[in-house]
Parts: sequence; C-alpha cells; structure tokens
Amino acid sequence: MKRLLDSVAAVVSLVSPEKVEIIASRVRRADPLKAASALSDVVGTPIAETVIDELVAAWRSNQVSSNELALMLLAASHAFLAATSEQSLEVVWTGPTTPFVSSRRTEQVLLQVINAAENKLFITSFVSYQVSSIVNALEEAANRRVEICMLLESSLDQGGSLSVDGIGKMKRLIPSLHLYAWQDKAEVFAQGRVHAKVAVADGATCFITSANLTDFAMERNIEAGVLISGGRIPRLIELHLRSLIDSKVISEV
Repeated sequence: MKRLLDSVAAVVSLVSPEKVEIIASRVRRADPLKAASALSDVVGTPIAETVIDELVAAWRSNQVSSNELALMLLAASHAFLAATSEQSLEVVWTGPTTPFVSSRRTEQVLLQVINAAENKLFITSFVSYQVSSIVNALEEAANRRVEICMLLESSLDQGGSLSVDGIGKMKRLIPSLHLYAWQDKAEVFAQGRVHAKVAVADGATCFITSANLTDFAMERNIEAGVLISGGRIPRLIELHLRSLIDSKVISEV
C-alpha cells in the first residue's frame, strides 16, 4: 500500500488538478491490466509519464478497486492544492547557475522580506557590514513604523567572537533598531555563536539562508536559502525568537 500511496502523491504533486480529474475519471472505467493505455495520452512530459506508469504498476500490486483509486487521487489532489495555497516555498540561490536551479540573488529576496513587513521584522545574522541597500530598506521600514529587532553576534569586547562591533555600528546607522545579543550562555552553549541567518516579517514571510549580511554574501558568494510565504513556519520562527527575548536567553543591548 505504501508504494501506491507514494505513487498517488507523486502524481498529484506533478500533474495539474484538472488532469488529475481526467486521470481519476479514466481510472474509474479502467482495469488495472489495461490502465496504462487508458492513461497514456493524459500527460505530455516524460517525467509525468513515468509517474503515471509507476501509479499503474503500484495499482496492479494492490487490491484497490478502480473507484477507490480514483477517490484517492481526487482527495490527494485536493489536500495538495490546499497545502500549497496556504504556503509557498522558493529556493534562493546566489552564485553560479545550472539548468536545474535558477539564480535569484540573496539581496533581492532579503529586500523583499524587509519591504513586506508592515508591523514587525526580526533578522538574525552572524555579521553585518557593507550592505547599504539593506540598511536603506531597514531605514524605510523604520520610517513606516515597523518594529525591527535584530540579533547579531557580539564583539570580543562584549563576550562574542567578532573583532568588530557590528551591533554598535548597526545601532549608529539605525538608532530605532532593537538590537539583541546572546551573552549569558548556559554552560552547554559555552563558546556558542549566533550563526542563524533568518529574516521574518509579520510572522507571514520568512527567509532562511546561509548568507550573512555582507556585500560578498549578497552578490558574490555561493549562498543557498529558502523563502517561505504563508503557513505555520514563519509564525513559529517569529514566536521562537520572541520567546528567546521573553526568557532572557538573548538581551537587548
């Protein structure tokens, strides 16, 4: 049964809902032994043809009626459509490209998240310097009264690991920022660093990335990330960061 369920999931994730309805309609009238020919002309790409062939093969190895399989396809398609409409994911890749992953600069996506913020914005990074476009976007967000919180790694003088005071510099650039540091570490986290790179706007849009807030990371490095719009994850990340403040794990400086 797992093979059949996996095949159904593969079909609905690759084929449009309209074509899934056609497939389900034909499955209702087909015999498992003759299903391949009945479904052969519904899809038009080699990958889609492969998942249809696997669906037919999995159906033949299970005692599932044609009507039951049709209902499985329709239910799975509806669930998949509902899930994807609630949340969208986009791969973000900075650096050399291939035919498999399109390039979209980290800077573009980070600016998108900052500009989307209407009430609250939370950004974490290890270091932050020489990113005038990001600073300008943060200033604009502050001017439209967005509450901006930022968690950065501390300097050596403040108990961190950086030779420069990125927190102090950012505070001078944008005085209204709420800047936080991870200074009072539990023993298990001794010598730990603020290494997460996250930007979340209004608990609705979240960018998780390998990139620091530097010019090289924005434009020149190979960096990877995921932009998440909608769903539970942006809200959970925002709640987690806020909880770190409330529990005094991180403190405002």
